[in-house]
Parts: sequence; structure tokens; C-alpha cells
Amino acid sequence: MTQQPFTRPGAIDLSALKRPAAPPPSGGAGGPAATSAGGSAYALNVTEENFQATIEASMTAPVLLAFYSRTRMPESGQLADNLATLSAEFEGKFLAGLVDIDAVPAIAQAMQIPSVPLVVAVLDGRPAPLLQDAVPIDELRTALTQVMQQLATQGVTARHQPLAAGPVEDGEGVEEPGFDPRYAAAQDALGDGDIDRAVAEYQKLVTANPADAEAAAGLAMAKILQRTQGVDLNAAREAAAANPDDVDAQTLVADLDLLGGHVDDAFNRLVDLVRRSGGDERNKAREHLVGLFAAVGNEDPRVLKGRQNLASALF
Repeated sequence: MTQQPFTRPGAIDLSALKRPAAPPPSGGAGGPAATSAGGSAYALNVTEENFQATIEASMTAPVLLAFYSRTRMPESGQLADNLATLSAEFEGKFLAGLVDIDAVPAIAQAMQIPSVPLVVAVLDGRPAPLLQDAVPIDELRTALTQVMQQLATQGVTARHQPLAAGPVEDGEGVEEPGFDPRYAAAQDALGDGDIDRAVAEYQKLVTANPADAEAAAGLAMAKILQRTQGVDLNAAREAAAANPDDVDAQTLVADLDLLGGHVDDAFNRLVDLVRRSGGDERNKAREHLVGLFAAVGNEDPRVLKGRQNLASALF
């Protein structure tokens, strides 16, 4: 496995992670033979025996490897536990692989892990650093929500099947990811880079079922991608700086900030715009901000905070 430069804390650059061309076959070598770990059906203790199969599982959906040592750094063990807990909340959007470097030092040596804690994201068999700090579970949840949302915009939307609840035989484990055929057309469009078609397909789903939160989030994100196609980032920022009260200029930069992972910056920009504007301009900025909330997800802590700030700005 090629060594990765584990030098930068925080979120990984997801631009290098592409949607896998096709999932591996169900069962067989396509899934790690292991019992679930941490009380989650989407977490497992990684061993030398199941390591390769765990990496291969990343051909269908992301695998997050948490390297830890409870003896050398107890906080790293807590991070691994938190990742296992959150894997259940995310219901298969990622598989959590817990790597005790004291129990399996060969794996840490093979991947040239410099220190713990370290969480490595693996997609399509390729690793990239995700986190190098033992952050609290709420911050970890927020970071993972952002990562999964970014991957969704690239068409990475498959899920892992739950691991067996008890001991399993070799050759069993992660199966072909669950897939909701309702979203196939929209996801295929995203995978093909056809944003206009993705917007149209998501709109059909929302029109048919306005209560479909996943379709609504997909539509909101696809519209952001649509609005920012071909936009020059530097020119957009210069226009916004020169015209602080221009709603179109400010909302465009907010879109770009959100796509770049600067979610709080995007929200704060529009909250401030709502606070200092009025009439139709104020309503336009408010509606745009609500659309960004939908794209990130209403349960995200940043959205909850953003809604509170918006209410304060309005009233």
C-alpha cells in the first residue's frame, strides 16, 4: 500500500476520492470476516486476517480506520469508541474499522502510522488522513456529516450492509451495499457529472413526496452545484467584497463556501446579510440560507446553530 502523507489535521481533501466503478460481489472476499465491535453493526475490530477484506469493502462505500492505543493514549481509545457509536447513527454510510496498534502492530507498520489517534478514510482501496486529534463525539459527528455530504455530491451514496451480530464464518461479512432504486437516476446523473439532469431527477422525487428528506437534501445540494458550475472563485469573492449588500453576489460566495467545506462561513455570511437588509432582498437571502440548511441536513449541529442565528437576525 502506498504511504500517504499524514501531516495535516482536520478534514481530508475529498476531491481525489472518486466513486467506485462497481461494487465487489456479495460475500466471498468482498467483506471482512469479523464480529461487530463497539455495539454497532457497522464497526469491527481489524485483525491481520480481515484487514485486506476490510480495505476491499471500501470499493462499495467508505471505510474509516481508527488507529488507537488504550495504554499509550487512552483518548485515542475513546475516539475509536466514538467512531463505532457514530457508525450506527450513520446506518452504513461508512464502516468503522478499529485498529488496536498494540494488538496488531504489523498493520500500523504497514501503513506507516506516525502516532495515535489517527482516523484514515479509505475509498476505492485508497487511504487518506481524516483526523489526527481526539475530538469530542459531537465534533466528530459534525465532521463526518460534512464528509458524507461531500461524498454524496460526487455520487458516493452506497451503504454497507450491517455486519453479523455474532461470530461468522470466513467469507461472510459486508455484503453488497443497500441501494434505494428511487435515487438511482439522480445518483447516476451526479456520477456522470450531469448536474442539470440530477436537479431534474431529484425534483421529481421531491414533487412526488415532499416529505422525503433525503431527496430534498439531494435536490438542495444539486442546485448548489448547478449554481456554481463554471464560476471563478476569486472573481466571485472580489464581487462580493465590492458589493456587500448585493444578494446575488453574497449568496454565490455562500454556495462556494459550503462546497469548500466552510459551512459556518456560508451560514454566517447570509445571516449577516439578512440582519442588515430588508424587504424582498431580505426574504431572498433568508430563503437561500434555508436552502443551504437543507443541503447540509437539518440534524447537523451547524444547521441548528444557524437557525438560531437566523431567528435572532429576523426578530
